[in-house]
Amino acid sequence: MNREGPGRRRRRRRLRRALISPDSYGSILVLLVISYSLSVALTQPWQRSIILFVQIGVVSLTLRVSKARPWAIRFSTVILVIAGGVAITTAITGGESDAATGIVFFTSSVLYFVAPVSILRAIVMQSEVDQETVLGAIDAYLFVGMFFAYAYQAIGAFDPPLFSGGGNPTVADTLFFSFTTLTTTGYGNLVPAGDLGQTVSVAEMLTGQLFLVTAVAKVITVWRPARWRAGGGDDAPPADGVDS
Repeated sequence: MNREGPGRRRRRRRLRRALISPDSYGSILVLLVISYSLSVALTQPWQRSIILFVQIGVVSLTLRVSKARPWAIRFSTVILVIAGGVAITTAITGGESDAATGIVFFTSSVLYFVAPVSILRAIVMQSEVDQETVLGAIDAYLFVGMFFAYAYQAIGAFDPPLFSGGGNPTVADTLFFSFTTLTTTGYGNLVPAGDLGQTVSVAEMLTGQLFLVTAVAKVITVWRPARWRAGGGDDAPPADGVDS
């Protein structure tokens, strides 16, 4: 019979708490998954305002958890107010025009650019790595991929076609293309048609590589699994990393 030690059970409890705590990067990860799912599932123009409202909530929580600097909060507040106005306007008008679609996704991309910058700043300034650091790095990586996906959607709306072969790409298409580009997988089934799309995809490839050699390298360099903790106290694992 396989029995888990107390240390492993403590770590699992801390992870579960992180996924529901409003002060943890874990809750942001859950909201990002919800945002991704909604972006793929809600395809009607008027439904994009729902996605945008969810994104506003995700970014607001991210700025609070990452303890963003005052100037960043002020800048983000302006963007969030604009995003709210765009979401309301789109919901009222239906947002069926290319211009309205482009504005919605451009606003989404701006929101998803601000958030990872704040997270990465918080991660780089930490002297050690814990559970929150790892979750924050995952959040930042997902934010970057979704930022580029929404930027591609905006490009496709303002300067179609986005991909060779014509047609209007779905959000699912651009999310797939974005993450395969970010990871430099490059399946080749979707290829940007214009100079702007190609330039942005090159920028995403470089960003993905720089992310790996900066944020991820920082995490790996100082990562000590036995030191994962959530506030210390009775839940902190033993200093020598051996479960009791």
